[in-house]
Amino acid sequence: MKQIRSAVYARVSTDDKGQDPLNQLLQLREFAAQQGWNVVFEFTDELSAKNGNRPGFQAMWKAAEAHRFDVLLFWSLDRLTREGTLATLQYLRRLSDLGIKFKSYTEQYIDSLGIFSDAIIGILAAVAQQERVRLSDRTKAGLARKRAEGKTWKRGPNRKYKAGEPSRTTLWRRSQKEQTGHD
Repeated sequence: MKQIRSAVYARVSTDDKGQDPLNQLLQLREFAAQQGWNVVFEFTDELSAKNGNRPGFQAMWKAAEAHRFDVLLFWSLDRLTREGTLATLQYLRRLSDLGIKFKSYTEQYIDSLGIFSDAIIGILAAVAQQERVRLSDRTKAGLARKRAEGKTWKRGPNRKYKAGEPSRTTLWRRSQKEQTGHD
């Protein structure tokens, strides 16, 4: 049987408050060993997880896209990212789409390795879809408020549009549809 190649990801927010990713790494290594996994990569960051612009996080994605490991083990979701529900779920879905399993060490239900892995991924996808809908609803509500206030804003260089008016791109697309007769 092929040994599972694992990568571990550890993150602390800063290195100036006595935080050290080694605290997480030691337990992640031990857990991987108990599972019989071969740890082939250790990725660490000492930065905020407010976005994905972290060296260790980016290196992890490069290795994932090259299929250099089979499972990603991380301490907890908030160590992986703090970009919000949608971004978090998109990251997990991206791992799944790459054929890479994932497991949270401290959150037993965040685990795509077990018999319920398809259910977990399905639930995560449904939650992500709901977050997209809520984001769209919030955007529409904000635009409606601006429109009611008669506000204008710029779209593109030196062009002002009244809220609710179509952009040049939208007008062009409409003209193309009219010319070709397609919807």
